[in-house]
Amino acid sequence: MQRAQLMAYIAEQYGAAPDYPWQKHPDYAVFRHPNRKWFCVLLRVPGSKLGLVDGANVDIINLKAPPELIGALRSMPGIFPGWHMNKEHWISVLLDGGQNDATIFSLLADSYDLSR
Repeated sequence: MQRAQLMAYIAEQYGAAPDYPWQKHPDYAVFRHPNRKWFCVLLRVPGSKLGLVDGANVDIINLKAPPELIGALRSMPGIFPGWHMNKEHWISVLLDGGQNDATIFSLLADSYDLSR
């Protein structure tokens, strides 16, 4: 999945436009509920931050997930502990890292529901 595809899906499915709150990181996008709570954060980080051997920049999304599923989710390809987030409640999903679009959309829907 590509960044543009994900952003278009979020706009269509959830009516959320990206917010860019960090001047130092202009490509970090936060997607919020109308009450301003985050349900998705789109980031471009060095792969080394996730423990990847290749240190090239990668696109990830941080999503909220049920704490009881975090361990199982992190055992799946392309899913990591939430980068720069509470690791008991958030995961990071590599956009081009082993999960198909349907799985990413399902995890996004869970995050949307859990973060209201």
